[in-house]
Amino acid sequence: MDGHRIVDVTDTQTLGLLPPCADPRFDHRTCDYWEDAERGSKAARPGWLTPIAAPRRPRPAPSDNPFAPQGEVAAPFNPFDPAAGMGAVDDPFSAPSDPLIAENPFAAPVDNPFAPQQSIERPLREGVPRKLALLERGRGIFGSYAKVLLVGEQPAAYVQFGPLSAYPRAIRLRDLYPQLPDAPLPAVITCVSSAAWARRQGYAARLVEAVCADLAGRGFSAVEAYLDLTGPEDETSTGRPAFWLPIGFALAVDDERYPVMRRELV
Repeated sequence: MDGHRIVDVTDTQTLGLLPPCADPRFDHRTCDYWEDAERGSKAARPGWLTPIAAPRRPRPAPSDNPFAPQGEVAAPFNPFDPAAGMGAVDDPFSAPSDPLIAENPFAAPVDNPFAPQQSIERPLREGVPRKLALLERGRGIFGSYAKVLLVGEQPAAYVQFGPLSAYPRAIRLRDLYPQLPDAPLPAVITCVSSAAWARRQGYAARLVEAVCADLAGRGFSAVEAYLDLTGPEDETSTGRPAFWLPIGFALAVDDERYPVMRRELV
């Protein structure tokens, strides 16, 4: 295990690190099986790796709208806009610029290097492969949806995960089992795999451990995986119970075809 590191899949470069599926008919980089409950597929679709920009419709001019008011209309007055003439003095939540103004307990000094800086990551939707756009949907709020473990610089294992709400197929499968707790809803691991050379060496298990620690840090109290035992092992995306049991997961639903594995996060 020496010399390994874990990276989040957040751009086209890290998407390219995903190790190939054991069965060449499938491709993690073009899979939307879990994101689309009705039409999702695990199949390899090379065309989906080509970034395609979404078509943009030109914004209609006001003159094209028969219901728009005619002539120039002044913008609504915004009392919090300094350009509107009131400035920060009249905003009780802004940092005071005049030292004579009474101290505002909600205001952070403008030049305070220790004040928290708010930064919201915008998801990548255009100019990227479809799979990356799917993985990016909630990163600004939730964080990354996938991780890769590298040994040296060679991809060894891959795990996809996220909130239950991000994966409609997982929601549909979970609804089949009323014995699973309703609240709090768990995070889910939808895919775990190893490169052919790295199989049965513990890399995927190490990566799942890192994912569980990450999910616990994001506030989740449990994580689940929904297995499919109806096909060959190389065709599944979540493996067999024998993989999950040694790393702290329990058999939450003992079904001969579609068991559910669950781990409580502390």
